[in-house]
Amino acid sequence: MKKIIAPILLFTALSVNAQDHKLVKLWETDSIVAVPESVLPDPGKNLLYVSLVNGGPWDVDGKGGIAKLSTDGKHYDSTWVTGLNAPKGLGRFGNKIYAADISEVVVAEIPSGKVLKKIAIDGASGLNDITVTDQGVVFVSDSKTSRIWKIKNDIPSLYLENIKGANGLKAIKNDLIFAEGPQLLKADANKKITKIAEVSADIDGIEPVGNGDFIATSWIGYIYYVHANGSVQIMLDTHLEKINTADIGYDPVKRILYTPTFFAKKVIAFKLN
Repeated sequence: MKKIIAPILLFTALSVNAQDHKLVKLWETDSIVAVPESVLPDPGKNLLYVSLVNGGPWDVDGKGGIAKLSTDGKHYDSTWVTGLNAPKGLGRFGNKIYAADISEVVVAEIPSGKVLKKIAIDGASGLNDITVTDQGVVFVSDSKTSRIWKIKNDIPSLYLENIKGANGLKAIKNDLIFAEGPQLLKADANKKITKIAEVSADIDGIEPVGNGDFIATSWIGYIYYVHANGSVQIMLDTHLEKINTADIGYDPVKRILYTPTFFAKKVIAFKLN
């Protein structure tokens, strides 16, 4: 009997956990967003900043940029920042926005959209996600070289290496939450690394929702709720429809998740319940 009861109990526990959270779609844009990779909310201005690859994911072609999209999805300006290559992760500190653009970090001014500088990262070829601490320190991942870089006072230095599949990043106080393939990890101020959870595919976007919980995405089309105890719930699965779920943005006050769909060329907003 024990061999029969144990799987039933496990199934029951997973079933209960699967009912904890769900996503309710609020709106989606038409397929007009030129390969959106990252969304960065600016709730005070009812704006979303959206990185536009607008071409091949790693093409140095000058076609990329950063768009502005209203938080109701109705007003879209694709020309706010232009002339980039294939920008992906976005971060902000004060009136500056940072974009990971293949081999350099682009710094633009808010609200003008004027590019102020480009910070080259030595040997980088696949810069992907960005996060900025409340002190203005920038972290950027390089998926192709398995490294995470730290930029302080516009000077880059290597922070972590041999991080296979390095991608999603989120700075929370003195900790850096980061993705190594399907693993969600935490590095403390002393670079001591601990595992938070593991999901079913390589992690792209990471957003904290409080109490040690996170929302994470996998680019191929998964959105997960990650509990502080390491348990994982799949809230959305669109991989068979080939709708990507890239580097999400999250409004913690309204509990709205903004999802860039990459090759589907849409941004979709969900309410987290």
